[in-house]
Amino acid sequence: MASQDESPVIVIGGPTASGKSGLALAIARQFDGAVINADSMQLYDALPILTAQPSAADRAAAPHLLYGVLPPEQVGSAQLWRDMALRAIGETQQRGLLPIVVGGTGLYLRTLMQGLSAMPDIPHEVRTRVRALWEERGPQAVRERLQQRDPAIAARLKPGDKQRQLRALEVVEATDRPLSDWQQAAAQGAPAGLRFIRFALQPEREALRQAIATRLQAMVEAGALEEVKALLDRQLPPDRPILRALGMPELAAHSRGEMPLDQALSAAVTATRQYAKRQDTWFRHQFVADYATKSQLSEKMLPEIFSFIRQSGLTPPA
Repeated sequence: MASQDESPVIVIGGPTASGKSGLALAIARQFDGAVINADSMQLYDALPILTAQPSAADRAAAPHLLYGVLPPEQVGSAQLWRDMALRAIGETQQRGLLPIVVGGTGLYLRTLMQGLSAMPDIPHEVRTRVRALWEERGPQAVRERLQQRDPAIAARLKPGDKQRQLRALEVVEATDRPLSDWQQAAAQGAPAGLRFIRFALQPEREALRQAIATRLQAMVEAGALEEVKALLDRQLPPDRPILRALGMPELAAHSRGEMPLDQALSAAVTATRQYAKRQDTWFRHQFVADYATKSQLSEKMLPEIFSFIRQSGLTPPA
């Protein structure tokens, strides 16, 4: 690729099952690129089928980075992912490839392009004390404490959102400054030397609902249930993010004998559709796309998309 003051990075976002990964792969093949994951669950090396990680054929067709790089025991974060993504972008550029960042975790994409507020490190003793409060006195005690220390954040968080409530309380206990203040502080800013070309896939919701149901059934047929059982056997702490992967709670309930498979699949489809709706809302209001489409990705759309990329100053390899 030609040298420029700002190196181009393709960014593709949208709800689950909208065709993002297919578009990323098509662009990678056409423009000599590498696909970089921006999905919080695809970071983990567990549940590759259920989290729709690239197949062996996809990986053979183009380089794929940041898929399956974290153990399920680890708790990921936007800052951790941003650091890894910027390294992956740099490595991709050094190889003469076009970086193509793709995923449905809107916070990750925003963090990459805009930066994060500088957040404090939490001392181990504070984290231990806050989590002991949850375990010993229950969620209500944590919520009441958070309402006292950081009412702005407490009002925004759902009572059942354990991870975010604990994080907010840890921050205010460790710094005597509410998380809401930290979030309003100046962000790190956009990374220097990069020019983001943003694509949004936002299919009509009926098409998306059909795609979600079809894909989940295919995942089960490909071995998703076996993945779920293997992960349950590892007996992870219940607050680990991977246990909240789309479809995991419902298929785990089936694996434990708590519901029949058809009921679990129906519940998983409903939960995934609700999540996709929230994603769609976020991308419509928070993600300013250079190119957006309301159609499900199809082969006939690719020439127009490739033409737009060329107009942005990129050309396929000779």
